Parts: sequence; C-alpha cells; structure tokens
Amino acid sequence: MFQPFTVFLATRYVRSKQKNRFISLIGLISVIGMGLGVAVLILVLSVMNGADLELRQRILGMVPHAVISGRDDLANWNILRENLLKVEGVQAAAPMQQMQSMLTAKGEAEGALVTGIVPNLESSVSIINRFMVAGDFNALQPGKFNIVLGAVIARQMGVHVNDSITLIIPETRLSPVGVLPRLRRFKVVGIFEVRAEVDAQLAFIHLEDANRLLRLDKTDGDIRLKLNDLFESKTILRDIHLSSEKLVGYDWTRTHGTLFSAIRMEKTMIGLLLFLIVTVAIFNIVSSLVMLVTDKRADIAILLTMGATPVQVQRIFLWQGLMIAGMGIGCGTIMGILAAYNVTEFFFWLEKIFNLGLFDAYFINYMPSELLWSDVVLVVSVATILSALGAIYPARKAASVQPVEVLRYE
Repeated sequence: MFQPFTVFLATRYVRSKQKNRFISLIGLISVIGMGLGVAVLILVLSVMNGADLELRQRILGMVPHAVISGRDDLANWNILRENLLKVEGVQAAAPMQQMQSMLTAKGEAEGALVTGIVPNLESSVSIINRFMVAGDFNALQPGKFNIVLGAVIARQMGVHVNDSITLIIPETRLSPVGVLPRLRRFKVVGIFEVRAEVDAQLAFIHLEDANRLLRLDKTDGDIRLKLNDLFESKTILRDIHLSSEKLVGYDWTRTHGTLFSAIRMEKTMIGLLLFLIVTVAIFNIVSSLVMLVTDKRADIAILLTMGATPVQVQRIFLWQGLMIAGMGIGCGTIMGILAAYNVTEFFFWLEKIFNLGLFDAYFINYMPSELLWSDVVLVVSVATILSALGAIYPARKAASVQPVEVLRYE
C-alpha cells in the first residue's frame, strides 16, 4: 500500500531498535505512561458517572422532582393532579402532605420529615417500593394510623415492624392543663433502606391521616411530580406557573441541588488533575523525541542533502510523535474501557481475597460505573491534540539541522 514518504520514514523510526538504549527506554516509558494516564482517566470518569447516576436514582427517586401547591378552587388534589398530568414533561403525579415532626419510642426521640401519601399513587413517583427491607408499604391504610420509617430512624430508636411509635407535631393545642403539642400514636408497618441520607430523614403515613392530624380537609394536599428530565424542572415549573397564577411550587434543586453541583465540580476537578498524568507522559514523549533528533542528526543531514525539504523532515518527527502517543492512547483506551466494565468484579475479588469491607461506609455495596462514550472521545481527543502540540518543538528542531555543519565532522 502506498504511504507518503514522511509517514514511511516515521514508521521505520518507530519500529526500528534504537542503538541508544536509554532513548528506547524513555520511549517505552512514554507509551506506558500515556496508556496508564488515559486508562485511569476513563476509569475514574466512569466511576464518577456511576456514582452520580446512583445518587440521582436513589436520592432523587425518593424526594420530589418538583412540588406544586394549589390555591382556592384548585385545593382539591384530584383536580390539580389531573391538570398537571397534561403538562408536557410531567411523567407522573401524586398527592403529598409534608410536615416536620418529632418521633418518639422507647425513650428515644428523632426528628423526621413525615410525608402523607396515597400508596398506590406514590409508587408512580417514588422508588420506595424497591427498597422495603421489612413490612409492606401498601399497609398504609386511611384511618389505621400506620407509619413507614427509614432504616436509620428505626435503628436509632430501636423499633421494628408492629412496634408503636408516637408522632408529635410542633403545632400546639389548648387543653384543660394548658398548651400541649399535637401527638398521635402510630404503628410501624414497614421499614425502607435506600442507603442514603433519606433513611435518616423521611417517614411516610397515609395522606388522610396526615390531613386529620393537621385538621385539613381530606382532599387537601400538594402534588409531587416525577419529570421525564429532572434537569428541565425549572422550565416546567415556569410553564405551570404561567398557565395558572394559582399554582406555586419548588423543585429538587432547592433541597438537593448543592449535592449534585458538588459531584459535578468534583468530577471536573478530578478529571483535570488526572490529565496531569497524561501531560507528564507527553513531556516524556517530547524528551524522547528531542534526544532522538540529537541522535539522528547525521541521518537528518543526509536526508536534507538527498533532496528532502525541512518541512518533510518536520513532518517525519511529527508523525513519529503521534505514533508513539497513539500506541499509548490506543492501549490506554482499551484498558480503560475494559476496566470501566469490570471494576465492580475487581473490587469484589479484592474484598474476597483480602477480606476487606470496602463498601461498608457507603450507600451502595458495589462500585458503580457508567461509561459514557462522550468521555472516551473527549479523553482521546485532548490527549491526541496535546501530543501533537508537544511534538512540534522536536520536529522544528529536526528541521533546523544544518547539513554542512553536521556532515563536516562525519
């Protein structure tokens, strides 16, 4: 197959064994360093994507994507829900009534955000059914005063399914003995464990029981929305508000936006730091090319005397730098993709061999990994561009060789 003159010579230089073993060693280290840098970068970005996805599914699967409150004639949640389901971007809707409360049992007390829900509608907007570890979520029946607790709350209070617990609402009421807080005894019918912060914050009761405690009409309640794209929440809320001034609400960014902003910033910063590994490998490539140019000055002078132009000589070493970098980038890309797909199995193997509890302190019991091909393309593109820029200096140094001065002493 026909190859340009410059590509042919660059390939010969890459394939041939160097007389100077030190230069060969530097070249090998450059390829290995580039490969490891690219592989680690792809792997870490994939793990960060996986962690972000898990948090999004678990935490934002439990908390509302958006909450809408109706006023006046839209206070009936049945009517409000039907209207909101017609809005573009709204996947599901369910009524809810939230109240800050105190839970007490066996001499222990814990604060919790108690949410009144309708169980058969809640499953369309929440993932709680997937994480029940005891009891039955559907046991929340109106008038029964049953409650479902997060695992952390249940553990700290020492309660289990079928135990009783007292719910205290900060709102006070007058009695013959003075001002007393409003309280009610509930039966624990279920415990959920998402292995996230919501396990220590949330508890669920039936919507009618919540309205009865708050002395509201049984049709009162806000509407929790599940959106097709949670990052479009502000746009959807704006459209809902414009459609009716009687509707107000807030989205998930007000309650958990800082968490996901921190994850996104962490991914960006880790990516930039890991690119330093690739940069070090590129400096190794540059140094090996500079030493190679110095070692091949006589060969370059002969090429120039035989009719090769400085531009062609420059292209030879540019191609050589790209080929060396390309071998590292190619191997690193393959290793990074394989590692991203098998990182969970690797950590399970480490746990088994060394008897380590690597995931005991985390909300998941495996290493999440989500390989995005856009990340792979970004890593490969940036590494290739930086390698090409790094090869410019030694290539120009090769093109500036003066044949007369070099061959005078040969």
